[in-house]
Amino acid sequence: MGAGRPRAFDVDEALDRALEVFWRQGYEGTALSDLTAAMGISRPSLYAAYGNKEALFRKVLDRYLDGPGGYLRQALLAPTARAVAEELLRGAIRATTAEGRPRGCLVVQSALATGEDAAPVRRHVRAHRRASQAALRERLERARAEGDLPPDADTAALARYLWTTVYGLSVQAAGGAAREDLERVAELALSTWPS
Repeated sequence: MGAGRPRAFDVDEALDRALEVFWRQGYEGTALSDLTAAMGISRPSLYAAYGNKEALFRKVLDRYLDGPGGYLRQALLAPTARAVAEELLRGAIRATTAEGRPRGCLVVQSALATGEDAAPVRRHVRAHRRASQAALRERLERARAEGDLPPDADTAALARYLWTTVYGLSVQAAGGAAREDLERVAELALSTWPS
């Protein structure tokens, strides 16, 4: 049996196109025909290269988290807890309002409205959100142990507060809010930061 025909398309470029479609339309709002049209490939090629729609979405989500949605990793490297919070909020604003990209957040928009058929995707996205919140909480716990946060700081509540704000910023961005307005929200959120 032969090795088969080589792919006639760039797998990474097609993945970027799929990312944009999922980002604009959400998981359930995206049909296979939307994906194949945007990616410039046939259904058999999509299945051969990426698996089914759910498997493609998981690859897209990883790509998003390594690219536009990778601001958490950068924020966790900040030297102080407040700097972590600031970088997280500002990174979210940059990612959700960047020129030439869909507005809002792929993670938020993909799992907000999904039916029972998309339950595995919803669980996958929810697991990612929980892991992100846990990583932030761990960083804030380290800051508390180092004396960068007050000893009585509730790091779990702070992490939840920051992620709630990030997700709210994303929803506002998707609704067309101006970057300047979102920056003011971030400033207000940071003004409540424990000293």
